[in-house]
Amino acid sequence: MKPSAILQCDDVTVDFDGFKAIQGMNLRLMKGELRFLIGPNGAGKTTMLDVICGKVRPTSGRVTFGDKIDITRKREHQIAEMGIGRKFQAPSIFPSMTVMENLEIAMRQKRGVFSTMFAKMRGEETDRLESQLDMIGLQEKGSWRAGGLSHGEKQWLEIGMMLMQEPEVLLLDEPVAGMTDKETDKTGELLHEIARMRSVVVVEHDMEFVRNFASKVTVMHEGKLLKEGSMDEVQGDDKVAEVYLGKRRDADVSRSTA
Repeated sequence: MKPSAILQCDDVTVDFDGFKAIQGMNLRLMKGELRFLIGPNGAGKTTMLDVICGKVRPTSGRVTFGDKIDITRKREHQIAEMGIGRKFQAPSIFPSMTVMENLEIAMRQKRGVFSTMFAKMRGEETDRLESQLDMIGLQEKGSWRAGGLSHGEKQWLEIGMMLMQEPEVLLLDEPVAGMTDKETDKTGELLHEIARMRSVVVVEHDMEFVRNFASKVTVMHEGKLLKEGSMDEVQGDDKVAEVYLGKRRDADVSRSTA
């Protein structure tokens, strides 16, 4: 049985007062897929995430989610409630609260923020929190103030907070920027773990990270789809090499960190 798409972008164009940041871009994300979106600065990668999450409305084209639900004109909060979570490059957490409190606040509940903090949790909710702490590798730091975590740990905490809201699709913008090599590798392993149950789109500039953890890569250039395929296929493509290196392929595109 052919896997079904959880997210599809068809002929998306974004025009900012005459500047076309996106030009007829197509993207098809399958359920349980980890997709890396790469390309030079200005290629339109982040703008593409902005379109999907509703931050930017396309000039033309269509975005569908789940069972072909058109989300092109929906607002950010509506799209988030439907199950698409967006993480920006800088972590957004509550630094004065503990790691566990951050996760608890993020948990999808009908109760307000403050009632969530002080209400007695049911056993299954506590289990969910403990399981999430373990998944993001912070099981020993649940009582720590979030502001005292390392940069990488703060990124994992925010990813954990997003997961507590049970999204079907995660959009991550340069999640390993500023991380140590060890933190970067751990993040890659975490993304693979997440993709076992959810679909993930990662905008990334670190080509070594992409090479180590990507199964499928989408390359953008000047707002358009340039190449899509495995990392080996992308690295072996003359057009991709020309975009990254400014010349025909006489060097490996993997040497680029742009």
